[in-house]
Amino acid sequence: MMVRLGNTQIGLFRYLGLWAGVVVVFALQGFMHDALNGNTWSAFDYLRWSIIQWYTWAALAPMVFRLAAKYPIQSPVRLRGLGRQLPASVGVTLLAMLIGAFVSTAFEPGSFDEQVRQFLGQHFATGLLAYWSLFAIQQAMQFHAEKTRREIEASQLAMELAQSRLRALKSQLQPHFLFNTLHAIATLLDEDTLSAEDMLLRLSDLLRAFLEDYDGQEVSLRRELVLLDLYLGIQRIRFKDRLTTQIYVAPDTLDCAVPSLILQPIVENAITHGISKRIGVDSIEIESRREGDTLCIDVRNRNSTLEVGPASASGHGIGLSNTELRLRELYGDVAQVRLDMIWPEGVICRLRLPFREIEEADDAPEVAST
Repeated sequence: MMVRLGNTQIGLFRYLGLWAGVVVVFALQGFMHDALNGNTWSAFDYLRWSIIQWYTWAALAPMVFRLAAKYPIQSPVRLRGLGRQLPASVGVTLLAMLIGAFVSTAFEPGSFDEQVRQFLGQHFATGLLAYWSLFAIQQAMQFHAEKTRREIEASQLAMELAQSRLRALKSQLQPHFLFNTLHAIATLLDEDTLSAEDMLLRLSDLLRAFLEDYDGQEVSLRRELVLLDLYLGIQRIRFKDRLTTQIYVAPDTLDCAVPSLILQPIVENAITHGISKRIGVDSIEIESRREGDTLCIDVRNRNSTLEVGPASASGHGIGLSNTELRLRELYGDVAQVRLDMIWPEGVICRLRLPFREIEEADDAPEVAST
């Protein structure tokens, strides 16, 4: 059996036990008061008087909570806000006096009128204090519940916002990549029909593999490299013998969690600013290794340059800026991405992520060799 106090429910026996503590405290107070005056009664008498007084308030407490919830005093406190609680406190206190006097007539000598006068003379001020104490408890509980609710809502909204921003960043990459790939296929249709058909098949496999993991923000490095190999296969067909690719993967990094589709835009930047804009051949190298609690992924190309200054990073396309935003959303300041020059020529993109293994289905694809 439960007792309802506003939006809170409490077991009946626990509720009565809490009020029993109040009963004992005020029974002891009454005994000490009379003992100091040299005239005491039996312990049972003090308990009976305290029980009648405070279990009456135990019965009225749910009413006080309902009145406090219905007519709260909003901050800042104004006399208008007290307009309903002041008469309510007086009314409920008078009701408590009448109930206490009625119950006392069964145990105490004297008429009902005499008991009413005695209760008003001895317990009215205490009753008012009891009402406002219950009111304050209800307001504090309501404030705490409201604060908890707002914190949960704020946390949910922040999570939903972060997920929305991640999905938006992710969606920016798809049309960007698709446009470049479809443009390359259209270019090859007149020159090499078989290569164009092969690119379409690889693009289909890439999209199918990507859509299977679309709802997830993280995949294993193993799966990410499979998706990357499909993309590199398309680019190798496009550039033929002008492009070579090499992947060096430390075995203990294959099951590490990485943001899905994180490498494709970086590799695309390397190709765009290397072999696409410069004559000659190019080599794309991807390396992964573990350094303590950090997963290190390096993407290198050998046929591009990096201008000195803060504008150099911004000049490497939407892919890198989206990568920085995705890493910030997922990992905060723990992860980072940086561009550096390599000797004698080329650019390296360094990814640093927290090392954390991710569990995937047993049928996860194997890394294809290039």
